[in-house]
Amino acid sequence: MSSAHGPCPVLVVAGPTASGKSALALRLAEALDGVVINADSMQMYRDLRILTARPSPADEARVPHRLYGVLDAAERGSVAGWREAALAEIAAARADERPAVLCGGTGLYLRALLEGIAEIPPVPAAVAEAAAARYARLGGEAFRDELRVLDPAAADRLFPGDGQRLQRAWAVSTATGRALSDWQADVPALPAGLTFRRVLLFPPRPASAEAVERRFRAMVAAGAVEEVARLAARRLDPALPAMKAIGVPELLAHLQGRATLEQATRNAVVATRQYAKRQRTWFRHQFQSDLRADAQFSESGFEEIFSKVRELVLTPEE
Repeated sequence: MSSAHGPCPVLVVAGPTASGKSALALRLAEALDGVVINADSMQMYRDLRILTARPSPADEARVPHRLYGVLDAAERGSVAGWREAALAEIAAARADERPAVLCGGTGLYLRALLEGIAEIPPVPAAVAEAAAARYARLGGEAFRDELRVLDPAAADRLFPGDGQRLQRAWAVSTATGRALSDWQADVPALPAGLTFRRVLLFPPRPASAEAVERRFRAMVAAGAVEEVARLAARRLDPALPAMKAIGVPELLAHLQGRATLEQATRNAVVATRQYAKRQRTWFRHQFQSDLRADAQFSESGFEEIFSKVRELVLTPEE
């Protein structure tokens, strides 16, 4: 689908968790003969189909879905790696003259794609370990004072208790001889001709809270406990991203006898609602939408949304 001005823009369907964005992205891709591309950091992991509410095999059979379940739980996904893969999938869709529909709620991923991300060289493990040891020995205040010599902007921006980011800034500056803040200022431009139209689902908080609980209880009924049991049997590092996905620590507590299933469910619902609250704050302040729907997506509202989306993708960017 193209406008008179060239390939149609990439559609970005975003919103807090349990807002119905996956269902909307599927319907839009179906109606436009497009491709759905994942922009959710946890849906990258193949081991967590149920707990991350990945599209079902039946949904994936309706339209092409890309970047879902492409990482093993033992791997560490990165925003830079995802961005590179997403741009490649967008290019492939455009080469096939099919609209690309990005779908997700991971703000860091969306910002990296829409605004760019600095290409920072990897830090040797020995330098990262030295940063951690130095932070532990000096404490946050003294470590930040030391960082100020290497990267004044980062030291002024970060709190003494933000050990992870302070250590990252120190390690990058030490390993590369250049301040992390300077690296971050070098953001590569998007590929020529690539534009985006942003659709935001933003249901009221009470509706969102109810949807979160309904969905998690449905996950448990669909086999989430068994999914976590299979993951636990692999004895992976608890610090891996997949092991920290919402629902995994809570259901592990149940499997280990530290919580009843109902307690684990309630804890996971609370954690999910807290995550949704952070997402809502991010979308409210850092996501400029072209079309916003203040409701949970439902099939009855699709035609109205689709008519507006057609206008968005066929209208050239000013």
